[in-house]
Amino acid sequence: MSDADQKPAAETVPGLGMTARARLTNLTIDIVLFVFGILMVLPLVLLVANAFKTPQEMVAWPPTIIPADPTLDNFRSVLGETPLLRWIWTSLRFAFLSMVAIVITSSIVGYVLAKFQFRTLEVIFILILATAIVPFEVYMIPLYFQAQSLGILNSIWGLLLGYLVMSFGIFLIRQNVKHSIPDELLEAARIDGAGELWIFARIVLPLLRGPLGALAVLSFFQAWTAFAWPIIVTTSRDAYTIEVGLALFQTGFTVDLGRLSAAAAAVLVPSVTIFVILRRNFVQGIASTGVKE
Repeated sequence: MSDADQKPAAETVPGLGMTARARLTNLTIDIVLFVFGILMVLPLVLLVANAFKTPQEMVAWPPTIIPADPTLDNFRSVLGETPLLRWIWTSLRFAFLSMVAIVITSSIVGYVLAKFQFRTLEVIFILILATAIVPFEVYMIPLYFQAQSLGILNSIWGLLLGYLVMSFGIFLIRQNVKHSIPDELLEAARIDGAGELWIFARIVLPLLRGPLGALAVLSFFQAWTAFAWPIIVTTSRDAYTIEVGLALFQTGFTVDLGRLSAAAAAVLVPSVTIFVILRRNFVQGIASTGVKE
């Protein structure tokens, strides 16, 4: 056999080696991600399991994942002794209205910062980004006095006062508009006689479906999990959000694990539902941020 006949066969060996090495690398990555996924889901599984356990089984060691004697006493106690459904309803209204406000403000401001040409827009954009590094504790007290002067303490409007704008949301939309919507498309619409509001509503917003879905998820969970501002602005037990209500199950020396687990398991339902519905838009919106096309 000549050297010319042996050369193609020799060249395929390194290729096969690289393919096997790539498969082994992918398999290793899959195994590591699977293990980390199990570790992340396990606390939620234990939380739901504890909601159906008796007090004796809850403190048993080693802990059990499947309750040996399932019971609904924890749920009955929570629903009968606390306004859990009112807390959940308040949190749902608060999170939904905050989500709508943030999506509207972020889409408008992000579009303006990305496509309009003014000398001060870059300065405004930098100032907006700078607010993201300012801790909430810095402006928490002035915000409280503002809510007090407006007479909206202990109400849904007082809760919304601190969750109407998100600096990261403005950045997210601005980056997507800047790099994924060509200027030529907007100029063509203007030449055809379209107004700015029509362009924004009929061209820009449909092209931002993915980023807006991601922003909706982020803003909903930001308000849904808020604790510091709701506990400051609400003074009535019936006006609490669910995060503040969950804190009532912990006293100075003890924690009611049974009722706390039952209430927390009920709280998971709306948040998981929202994420499942918008998960594709969330991944698409985050992945496309800042990517030039």
